[in-house]
Amino acid sequence: MNIFAGLQTFLYVLSTLLLYPVVAGLVVLVFWVMFYGGGMLREYIERRRGEVYHVINFRSSLEDLLTNSDRKEFLDIKIEKQLQKTESALFRSLDRIRFVVRVGPALGLMGTLIPMGIALSALAKGNMPQMAGNMVTAFTTTVVGLACGVAAYMMSLVKERWVKMDILEMESIAETVLRRCKDEVSEKKKDIY
Repeated sequence: MNIFAGLQTFLYVLSTLLLYPVVAGLVVLVFWVMFYGGGMLREYIERRRGEVYHVINFRSSLEDLLTNSDRKEFLDIKIEKQLQKTESALFRSLDRIRFVVRVGPALGLMGTLIPMGIALSALAKGNMPQMAGNMVTAFTTTVVGLACGVAAYMMSLVKERWVKMDILEMESIAETVLRRCKDEVSEKKKDIY
């Protein structure tokens, strides 16, 4: 029985110590969501002007590929590889926001349960001010964690739509470039014969 009480005390101390990293993590998430939201606002404004940098960079990489490529035979493979590389980078960029969608509510829940345990301990000792302070912390961490998760989810929906539109545009550009190169090769063959 004494060992079980020691294990309970250890878990209580451990969970109490986890409160500080959880609260710090929530603060970092709040600032990160605000920063990411500002970046998305900037990207929205740029998209309204027609400046989609992923597509512009892809187009310039294809132009570099065409000018630096001596042999046109394997050009379709090189273009496909460049397209896959760009698509992979775009999908990886979604991982950060998806991480916040999952971690925000989890940290909020941890920030709720840890202070509630401390509040129950304070209630058992009759320390009402400490209990009230811990309950406030418990509820605010829940709200902040859920708010970060909801904001991140809404941003991820918009970002995913943008990524899909960019990929379709890049596929169209790649197809156009390949068709143009095939036409040039067939014209050269006609000139030879």
